[in-house]
Amino acid sequence: MDCIFCKIIDGDIPSTKVYEDENVFAFNDINPQAPVHCLVVPKKHIVSVDETSECDMEYIAAIFRAIPKIASALGLKNGYRVITNVGEDGCQSVKHMHFHILGGKKLPESMG
Repeated sequence: MDCIFCKIIDGDIPSTKVYEDENVFAFNDINPQAPVHCLVVPKKHIVSVDETSECDMEYIAAIFRAIPKIASALGLKNGYRVITNVGEDGCQSVKHMHFHILGGKKLPESMG
């Protein structure tokens, strides 16, 4: 598979890992849009939110269990934003479902 996030999960492409468990991998974004900006991805290749199935729910639940742990570990005590992009019009640049955690300052309302 020629998926950059799958290659990051497998360790074929270096990243700055911030969290990992059996279903989830999180790493710092290489083009941060906020002082804290990491990506949270399922270890299973799922293209987008639109392409989830019942058998993917374990991964979706794991992501949402991990997000507060990751945010806390990154020092986001005063809030943060979670964003996912879906499809071309949603500006999904990598066709592997991922969630952005952004924080570390007061974020503009127009962002995301």
